[in-house]
Amino acid sequence: MKKVFLILCILGIIMPYYQLYFFLVGDNPTFDYFISEIYSSHPVSMITWDITIAYLSFFVFLIYQKVNKGISIAKYILASFVGFSLALPLYLYDNYDR
Repeated sequence: MKKVFLILCILGIIMPYYQLYFFLVGDNPTFDYFISEIYSSHPVSMITWDITIAYLSFFVFLIYQKVNKGISIAKYILASFVGFSLALPLYLYDNYDR
């Protein structure tokens, strides 16, 4: 199972940034356009909010783990700057045996 989580970590870096590449080489790679696109339709907005709430839940869980169990969460916070699609599989990879 750890291999699966490692593969998901790799995919969590490659797949989102593959799409970001196409956005950046497109016609209008501005921050305003980016924000307008993530709320461009109800289905896209639904996915945006779904991922946002999932990440916030994970962040609260990390804070809980830090306070109650004293684990280091810096690695997962840094990984979340790459994306939630890396941070969560990395946490699962690191903590699978527990």
